[in-house]
Amino acid sequence: MRNYFFLLLSFILFSACYHIPEPEPAIKDRALIEYVNPFIGTGGHGHTYPGASMPFGMMQLSPDTRLEGWDGCSGYHYSDNYIYGFSHTHLSGTGVSDYGDVLLMPTNSQIFHNGADGKKGYRAHFSHENETASPGYYRVRLDSVDIEVELTVTKRAGMHKYSYPSSKDQHLIIDLEHRDKLLDFDIKKINDTEFSGFRHSKAWAEDQRLFFYLKFSHPTKQPTFFHRSPDRRNRMAGLEFDNPENEPVYISVGISAVSVEGAKLNLETEIGTKSFEQIKNEAEIAWEEQLEKIVIESPSDDYKTIFYTSLYHSMLAPNLYQDVDGKYRGMDLEIHQTTDFDYYTVFSLWDTYRAAHPLYTIIEQERTNDFINTFLAKYDEGGIMPIWDLSANYTGCMIGYHAVPVIADAYLKGIRGYDAEKAFTAMKHSAMQDKLGLKAYKKFGYIPVEEESESTSKTLEYAYDDWTIAQMAKAMNKEKDYVVFTERAQNYKNIFNPESNFMQGRFRNTWFSPFDPYEVNFNYTEANAWQYSLYVPQDISGLIKLMGGKEAFKKHLDDLFTAKTETSGRDQADITGLIGQYAHGNEPSHHMAYLYNFVNKPYITQDKVHKILTELYTNSPDGISGNEDCGQMSAWYVLSSLGFYPVTPGSNQYIIGTPLYEKATINLESGKQFTIEALRISAQNKYIKTATLNGEPLERSYLKHDEIINGGALVFEMTSTPSNWGTEDANIPKTSIEDALITPAPFIAMGEVAFKNSTEVVLEVASDEAEIYYSINDSVFRKYTQPIPLSEESVLKTYAENNGIVSSTLTTKFYKIDPNLSIRLETAYANQYNAGGTNALIDGIRGARDFRTGAWQGYQDTDLIAIVDLGSVKPIETISVNFLQDQRSWIFYPTQVACYVSDDPKTFTRSLPSQQIPSEVPSEETEIKTLSFDLNGNSGRYIKIVAKNLGDLPQWHLGAPFNGKAWIFVDEIEIK
Repeated sequence: MRNYFFLLLSFILFSACYHIPEPEPAIKDRALIEYVNPFIGTGGHGHTYPGASMPFGMMQLSPDTRLEGWDGCSGYHYSDNYIYGFSHTHLSGTGVSDYGDVLLMPTNSQIFHNGADGKKGYRAHFSHENETASPGYYRVRLDSVDIEVELTVTKRAGMHKYSYPSSKDQHLIIDLEHRDKLLDFDIKKINDTEFSGFRHSKAWAEDQRLFFYLKFSHPTKQPTFFHRSPDRRNRMAGLEFDNPENEPVYISVGISAVSVEGAKLNLETEIGTKSFEQIKNEAEIAWEEQLEKIVIESPSDDYKTIFYTSLYHSMLAPNLYQDVDGKYRGMDLEIHQTTDFDYYTVFSLWDTYRAAHPLYTIIEQERTNDFINTFLAKYDEGGIMPIWDLSANYTGCMIGYHAVPVIADAYLKGIRGYDAEKAFTAMKHSAMQDKLGLKAYKKFGYIPVEEESESTSKTLEYAYDDWTIAQMAKAMNKEKDYVVFTERAQNYKNIFNPESNFMQGRFRNTWFSPFDPYEVNFNYTEANAWQYSLYVPQDISGLIKLMGGKEAFKKHLDDLFTAKTETSGRDQADITGLIGQYAHGNEPSHHMAYLYNFVNKPYITQDKVHKILTELYTNSPDGISGNEDCGQMSAWYVLSSLGFYPVTPGSNQYIIGTPLYEKATINLESGKQFTIEALRISAQNKYIKTATLNGEPLERSYLKHDEIINGGALVFEMTSTPSNWGTEDANIPKTSIEDALITPAPFIAMGEVAFKNSTEVVLEVASDEAEIYYSINDSVFRKYTQPIPLSEESVLKTYAENNGIVSSTLTTKFYKIDPNLSIRLETAYANQYNAGGTNALIDGIRGARDFRTGAWQGYQDTDLIAIVDLGSVKPIETISVNFLQDQRSWIFYPTQVACYVSDDPKTFTRSLPSQQIPSEVPSEETEIKTLSFDLNGNSGRYIKIVAKNLGDLPQWHLGAPFNGKAWIFVDEIEIK
């Protein structure tokens, strides 16, 4: 017995003294830049470039292998065999092309032609065997001419190194015509070793202005040949170097958006007399310091390569857009100057607010201040904060006002190196506009399909953005603003269809139908209902309640990940990386795998995240499952592979997934470190068994921002089977809106907006507690208790109320179609452009100029054949039919429209003169054409309209390389 007590006492004393040591910080086994593979993402649809750039730098000096096409957005694609030259600006992972400014190409002759059409030109064959790339450096041998090219950069300048095979025929082409449409341009020879010029161009950015200054290490021979425009401006230059000793030729290039003088100053300040090796070494040192912000340990070189390439990609944009003296071109295209902060461009905010900017709030806090100061400067210069800005241009691309969550997320995390009051004013300003559907959104609490394209996605994204305004208002003690934007943050409830359990477009206060959750249509942005119906990061608790509780929500998630992988409707190249209908290649899906944590099933999150990390990212050119999108795809990987992800930026909460590495250390700007260790991790041990934070048990499945920023250690014990870690209600994450609750607006569950004899209207609301009230033709509102019969044209007004909280009031006009009138369609319309169904062409509702608002019926690569039955033989004065033209959207007028009249539905013997339309003629105009056929009182019962589709898109059209087919958009066949 005494021995037992002795052993027990010894154990207690040992336990008291023994302390599981916190992990030592991760250490690198070699230079981290050696793990970066810039060719990841250059194949497939990644749209990255392999050339030289500095972290967030102005210059991206890279080879150009492709002149056009969706997979040529970065200028380079790994499947190509020819290089056209080396230009100084490129976009990383975008879905639209631009840049490729000032192409230089060493060659052995002077040919002012790139050879793209197969004729003799300056382009050169190359092989990947003779190509290498690393952060800040690129090298390739041009096989056709046996010239070796090396490239390196500073922030605003770059240097080319050319090794020609002999001292003879050392030619260089300077091409300003490369890629984008030129607006203004010129090349000037200053002397035998210096050239300057400018290139103003139009592509995605409507008016991009770039100036350049070139210095050569060797003089050029006389003469220099210029390829001129009719007004004598120089588009291209061909020159030859005087280099009798055949030394390497070095070309230093400075660029600026301000002036030639700015480009020269950038060049002289950042390069000056430095050698190529000095510049290369400095670039590598800068990149090594950047990559050292996160150090990981893993036995897998592939894991380390994918991680550090992802971290590298996350630091290629936004891009510095300011000269060394502080001058920059603002959103008003005027010159401004500041030394208070660095000014940037290329904010792909619809993508990057989700993970890239939250990553920057951890490892780039000072730069985050610069980003926000840039937003505010753009607000001053252009009148609104950017949505997707590029080179002092608002591109009009993508949706939401996502500069707002970037600011709110930073502010709530204590990053405040800017004028917070001004920032809040700018945030509200973005939210209070009347464009892009916001006028309807503010009035109705959602965007109707007929008011604005992509209405469902815009409603959801605006609601999240509004929630972040509310959170910042609360932190700043702005109670009125907090209430207003908290109410707006719940607008997602107005587009939730409780019958389908999906977010759907509301068309004339009914649900857009027929509904197919797989269909990619104009109600969603680059997605379908599967991929947007779980986008309520600000109120996941509210969404769970709408969907019927945790079990129903989990089932929806399960169905998402196991659904068939095909989509229907519009072909959307961005929807890639499919696991069921989870589309990792596009941003709306990025948070979804983490939602299992919210329903007490974190082990399913761990399984899904591990699958995405290990199957949808690879160490290969096509190693990214979709467009890199200026760092978002890579930021998802960086954060998720560390073990957590910001499902709701602005909540200061990171949802724990599963770590991929044995150890990782985040080296913070404050000097503190946060280390994550995964004990017994392996390919099989992907589940979390236990966790400790700073030595204390961590049972919850989320982290707080301060816990990372304050430094410390997070230790996971991993296992091969799901565990009950983080499954208790007290330990799951939660985002919920509990203040200023709204009542959703009612909707028409049954009833035809355009009817013949009569219709019966059934009203419902996505709230069990709410009561519905209605008014017919401005009568007194009464409580809705039973279906409402309508037999005449009417105006119905409705609202819902719950505990004194009243929804928005909605108005619906009901149309009565002549009951004797009917239509038969002998060709099939596309469901996504059904305009309400078969009767859409005779319902009295006419389409507007925006084809996306739902009133047009669309036919792709198909003729329209429609037969209208008047019900009896009647005298007819005129027959008219409307068509839409929007060639940029592939919508062309028909080439021919014929009209036939008959008393017999099978035999049409009376043919009116057909009308020809030169629909293939290019046009920038969106317009509606009404074609009329005169019968002058002649009688008939059946009218047959045949409209011939153009078919293949014209060769001049941007969609032609994709074998695109034309659409016919038609609405309203009117017979008088």
